[in-house]
Amino acid sequence: MTFGVNEKQDALSWISYISGRFGPEKAINLFGVSMGAATVLMAAGLNLPENVKHIIADCPYSSPMKIISKVSRDMHLPALLCKPFIVGATRIFGHFSILDKDSDAVSAVKDCTIPILIIHGEADTFVPCEMSADIARANPLIKRETFPNADHGLSLVEDPERYTVLVNDFLTQS
Repeated sequence: MTFGVNEKQDALSWISYISGRFGPEKAINLFGVSMGAATVLMAAGLNLPENVKHIIADCPYSSPMKIISKVSRDMHLPALLCKPFIVGATRIFGHFSILDKDSDAVSAVKDCTIPILIIHGEADTFVPCEMSADIARANPLIKRETFPNADHGLSLVEDPERYTVLVNDFLTQS
């Protein structure tokens, strides 16, 4: 688990597999929740094929370091003291740098022209709703919708009708 940094390559591999199996004209939509959401957004920074038509990210974090720092604070651990160990561990065990510019969703979406929908619960106690706002500010083409009473990953549960209409409209209108 590399917080989406290496997993974005897995998404690219699945896209390649689907395109090879079903043909390059087969439309592909990327969808992820939480770390999966951050992963599909980081994949947006890759050279995705033209058959990737939409990206939907439900409660994504803006960067691995920011979510790790937030969780460290929640666990009453000093984030500043943990940071050198986290940076070192990601390099040694994960073979990636958590500090590289291609290791965050904000940088990845900046130049993306694929339509992106971000969904986030305003009552999210795990990934602050402000993180998805940071991502959305990086690219004016991003559509962002929030759900007032939804906790982490529970926007669909909180308001299934609105969520379903939102996603269906996004997929058919963009």
